[in-house]
Amino acid sequence: MTYQDLRYEVDGGVATITLDRPEVRNALRRVSYAELTDAVRAADGDPGVRCLVVTGTDPAFCSGDDVRDIMAGEDDPAGLLDPEQLLPAAEALLYADVPVIAAVNGAAVGWGVELALMADLRIASARAVFSEMFVDRGLTSDIAGLGRLAQLVGREKAAELLLTGSFVDAAEALRVGLVGRLVAHEDLLPATYELARRIAAKPPQAVRSIKAGLRRATDPDWRELHAWVSRELARLFATADHKEAVAAFLEKRSPVFTGR
Repeated sequence: MTYQDLRYEVDGGVATITLDRPEVRNALRRVSYAELTDAVRAADGDPGVRCLVVTGTDPAFCSGDDVRDIMAGEDDPAGLLDPEQLLPAAEALLYADVPVIAAVNGAAVGWGVELALMADLRIASARAVFSEMFVDRGLTSDIAGLGRLAQLVGREKAAELLLTGSFVDAAEALRVGLVGRLVAHEDLLPATYELARRIAAKPPQAVRSIKAGLRRATDPDWRELHAWVSRELARLFATADHKEAVAAFLEKRSPVFTGR
């Protein structure tokens, strides 16, 4: 399967999605989201795929939304939001029956953290850093930051990360539980594929049942949470503070927020 913004490969029951826009640190534009959705659904619908790995081309895992395409482009970013329907990429990941492992090889920022949180397991390279920096754009995080981050790191640490947009290095991410394993950068993919193949060797119906049970037991109602987030983001996209955050980013200066 051939894509513009990512690579999709299957080998021995393990599918790999590699975000592949290294020149912009694998930032996600509209076509990236569409391709990510398609690739996740392809893996989930392939009976030969027993595990899915998501990673990025060095030097980053995913730097989040491409500000120039999503927030400063010709189309209104609020047009991507539908309170009645999850963002297709999020729905594909959150409701996939195939287990998903995020191999975080570098910076995971904004929706890059959301992407990692939507995986079942996270392995980080020593070069990984994380930031839920939506607040710095005058926005709220997406649903995984609200619905899964606190499960991993506890409510207080989640509140700190969400409210400050602070960067967390790989060692701190491991300490607080944001990732399950930390390895040397050169060992990231070997360690990830070793785990993926162990999972792929298990009875597939049992694996899928376990994943479905975890979703029932621990996840919020993603669609209800998404409806709230969509309404909030539509409101926040129209604020002066969000527009100032985007302008400051593009102009490489510090923003000045007024609460409007």
